[in-house]
Amino acid sequence: MDQKIVASSSKNNELSNAKDKKTERLRKLRELHMKRNEACKLNHKEVIEENKRQQLPANWTRKQEWAKRKLEEDEERVQAEQQNLDYELEKLRDIQADHAEQWERRRSVKKNPDKGFSSFEDSAARKYERMIKQIKPDMEEYEQLKQTIPEEQFYADKNSYVFGVHKDSKEAIDRLLDDMNKDCQKQAKYSRRRAFDDDNDIDYINERNMQFNKKIERFYGKYTAEIKQNLERGTAV
Repeated sequence: MDQKIVASSSKNNELSNAKDKKTERLRKLRELHMKRNEACKLNHKEVIEENKRQQLPANWTRKQEWAKRKLEEDEERVQAEQQNLDYELEKLRDIQADHAEQWERRRSVKKNPDKGFSSFEDSAARKYERMIKQIKPDMEEYEQLKQTIPEEQFYADKNSYVFGVHKDSKEAIDRLLDDMNKDCQKQAKYSRRRAFDDDNDIDYINERNMQFNKKIERFYGKYTAEIKQNLERGTAV
């Protein structure tokens, strides 16, 4: 009888241990499953971020650093003005001599960035650089828009549909009109159109025909001068 009790107790202990081991294995399996799901989510998020970084311009990081430094300089300038200090002089105190020389060389090169006309692409690039230098962004408004507009629409790419998300203010539209009017006035000063000469003979029916006749005269005028004179006098055979 005692042996049966001992055997039954031993069997119960084995079953209990097996159950505990199974429970422990299930717990570990559940933890591994949760870790795998978390790793998949993090990996998916990193893939999306990497894709966004690849679609950004090549000099995006440098522009961000430049914008951050520009804001810091504006804050330092305001602090210097509040303390009645010369900001340019105070900034030079913290610059090393070799850095100051490099900065001076770069500034001397930028004094005359327009090296003359070379191509339409270079001309458009110079005009674009002049236009963006005139832009003074409102960072407070930028941050407010960043908070209100979803990220996938705020940082739009070629596959994004963002119609109606960004609304131009009346001040921005007026500023655009002023810039366009200034460009029109500037282009009018450099127009290559020549005034009409009343002394020249009218042998054309429109401006295009006038240009064509000038080309013909330039290439064949010396060969047809006598024929033209005879036609004008009425003595042509």
